[in-house]
Amino acid sequence: MCSHILVFPYPAQGHMLALLDLTHHLATNGLTITILVTPKNLPILSPLLSSSPNIQTLVLPFPPHPTLPPGVENVKDIGNHGNIPITTSLAKLHDQLIQWFRAHLNPPVAMISDFFLGWSQHLADQLGIPRICFFSSRAFLTLLLDYCCRNISLVRSQDTTVFRELPNSPSFAWEHLPSLIRIGKESDPEWKALIDGHIANKSSWGWVVNTFDALESEYMEYLRKFLGHGRVFGVGPVSLIGGWDPMTRERSVSGSDFDVVGWLDGKGDGSVVYVCFGSQKFLTSDQVEALVSGLEDSGVSYVLVVKPEQGGLVRAGSGRGVVIKGWAPQEAILNHRAVGGFVSHCGWNSVLEAILAGVMILAWPMEAEQYVNARLLVEEHGVAVRVCEGPNTVPDSARLARTIAESMSGDKAEKLKAKEMKNKAIEAVKEGGSSLVDLERLVKELSSFSQK
Repeated sequence: MCSHILVFPYPAQGHMLALLDLTHHLATNGLTITILVTPKNLPILSPLLSSSPNIQTLVLPFPPHPTLPPGVENVKDIGNHGNIPITTSLAKLHDQLIQWFRAHLNPPVAMISDFFLGWSQHLADQLGIPRICFFSSRAFLTLLLDYCCRNISLVRSQDTTVFRELPNSPSFAWEHLPSLIRIGKESDPEWKALIDGHIANKSSWGWVVNTFDALESEYMEYLRKFLGHGRVFGVGPVSLIGGWDPMTRERSVSGSDFDVVGWLDGKGDGSVVYVCFGSQKFLTSDQVEALVSGLEDSGVSYVLVVKPEQGGLVRAGSGRGVVIKGWAPQEAILNHRAVGGFVSHCGWNSVLEAILAGVMILAWPMEAEQYVNARLLVEEHGVAVRVCEGPNTVPDSARLARTIAESMSGDKAEKLKAKEMKNKAIEAVKEGGSSLVDLERLVKELSSFSQK
């Protein structure tokens, strides 16, 4: 009998899509999968469910929370500040999961759950099954988060934290630490539970990280020593192993009628800058105005993605750019020959998508782990240029225009290094590559659980 694995994604786009890509790979390699999901998030699974008979769903009602508007079940519908109440609500599924598990004729032999769902470690312990902690983010962030959560009072008392135990002893200013560390109050039991969940992640059977050795070899090596066992699997970029066309995968999130790919077909190679800040960030009217002014004055053609409700803030331009209100097929855009730069918030999924497209990033980190990611790209690998930082910063439009124009002109070092990193990412998932080797090892381990 095939091993039955329970997969529990966290309902934020960057977290969820990455774990679903991994799930698809596991299912195509013979594992039986049940994905735990709440009703509003079920449509995101459509392409996955239609692709494999090995995957089924466990749909449980989303437990209400007094600070969440009715119908909100995904972070994209409320923003980053929704992480605490959403995590708190999902933890209330504990008893239903115990009942489901004990009534199942062939219950799961292991659980894979997102790192934001650290409370599920206690659930797995209660069920007597191993839990694999899935990190949709990078290896360094896992280490930084663990340190911060274990030393939360110390970290919150300092303007700058020096991580002396980590490779190269990096330091980060308070405002550049992950939002999770900074937003909560120590008197808030829900925030404290989230911190405790992150600490519990270290007790899991193994860690699966959406990264690859050429990008983070030093941190992956340290992570193995830190956990004290070899059950660390670097499987990134996990989107490469999903097994479906990017447009099919992305359509599971939303749809769009505008033919942006057709528009790009009429542009020269590497001449367009793509601008998108992910599913959670809402720009202010001043930020949108400064951004559009900078894009227009740069003289560079552009594709700008804004939230539907922000579309009215965008003034008519020269016709050099196009504004998409709502969803855009990001992977297809980044992989188009006409796109040469990406103004990004540096969320990890966007970072990996840019790397796979060989596109230079123009970094504007705002929150969460984005400052940490920007430093990796700009200072450690030289595949990105900083253009701005901060969630409320209104950029100087003239300086922004200058930076975009200079970065997009000619064969800049960052452009060349971005193309080199693309090749390294592809090598990682080829036969003998570090990520494929770890994926095969993970499948073998999961398959063995049913025999114990």
